[in-house]
Amino acid sequence: MSAKKLKVHFLGIGGIGVSALARYYLAQDHKVSGSDLASSEITQGLQKLGIKISIGKNKIPKNADLVIYSPAVNVRHLVSNISILSYPEALGELTKKYFTIAVSGTHGKSTTTALLSLILIKAGLDPTIIIGAKLKELNDTNFRTGKSKYLIIEADEHMASFLNYWPKMIVLTNINADHLDYYKNLKNIIKTFKEYIGHLPKDGVLIANKDDKNVAKISTIARNLANFSLKQPEAKKLKRILKVPGEHNIYNALAALTAARTLKIPDKISFQALSQYKGAWRRFEIIQTRPYVLISDYGHNPQKALATLKAAREKYPRKRIWCVYQPHQYQRTYYLFREFVSAFRKAPVDNLIITDIFDVAGRETTKVKKKVSSEKLAKATDKKNTIYIPKDKILDYLKKMLARRSPKGECREVLIIMGAGDIYELIPKLKT
Repeated sequence: MSAKKLKVHFLGIGGIGVSALARYYLAQDHKVSGSDLASSEITQGLQKLGIKISIGKNKIPKNADLVIYSPAVNVRHLVSNISILSYPEALGELTKKYFTIAVSGTHGKSTTTALLSLILIKAGLDPTIIIGAKLKELNDTNFRTGKSKYLIIEADEHMASFLNYWPKMIVLTNINADHLDYYKNLKNIIKTFKEYIGHLPKDGVLIANKDDKNVAKISTIARNLANFSLKQPEAKKLKRILKVPGEHNIYNALAALTAARTLKIPDKISFQALSQYKGAWRRFEIIQTRPYVLISDYGHNPQKALATLKAAREKYPRKRIWCVYQPHQYQRTYYLFREFVSAFRKAPVDNLIITDIFDVAGRETTKVKKKVSSEKLAKATDKKNTIYIPKDKILDYLKKMLARRSPKGECREVLIIMGAGDIYELIPKLKT
């Protein structure tokens, strides 16, 4: 980063990753502005910091020195002589300037990034953090500015974004089929992850999930490898001390612990930090506990959805569990249709409501949209407890069906609102 202070404009500044990068540039004393199609709690939070944001249209100010855009924004129509970088390209430049720890994998990235970040903070390593979720420990933001050499990032595989990054350490949680509109098949996903691991320098380290067969296929290319596994004795201790439920979170904690050990952080500090983790925004986020438990979750692929529902059953073995699931993107729902059906058939829930698919602008095709629907998904699941309800009818339905207390007045129901689209907008309406 040069000493010159820049005027940096962000297109699609309301994106969870882009907004964190905007906070980074602001922390470096650059003049930051932005634009987005819609207002959100993320854009409102940035405006409170003094960032000028125009809502309704993405356009570039004439006096900008640098423009950074979300991959979700179509920039082909923009004509400008200003330097323009995508979010992954801009973040990639930062990774070259720090000792970057990149957390990657099909799911578990945000939680693992959060857990490892808290360990480094606790250990006094003062990291800079860019994460794809808001953390209570970061004052409900997705960014922290540090003064040390360490940068911790959540490295997304979508559209091979992580090939822009040059980390010193990669934490790899798992590899499953996802983003098949881009990758086409699992073979291409594994091949791209392998190329990404190749970005590690000679002294770089890969922290890898030994229990994941797809990770195991490629992890041996790393010169320095540290594996983690649920078979480790630490797994039992983590299950006992973690506040966040589920086997998938034990894996996330093991990944963070293994990375911390590689950085020579004492276990005592790591376990203390892991035990204090309160959870991230929309990652099994418990909103209220009366008259029913209300949980918000971001799960948007079959593995994460099933893992979250299993965690809910583990935490609430005697309660009636409801889940409202909003599939995210027609392409994902179409390509992973069988996997979603399998996951929902296995899901240990009492009632599952599948609502309308969230249409991701610019990433859908008319052909696919005609082939898949939430109605078809609910029907294919072939379970009496699984139904389709249009999004605008859900609230009335739940009002009739929920908050049935036991004779002693105890809360006996759990409602999980799940999806990466706009389904979380139901949450304020469901609060009592």
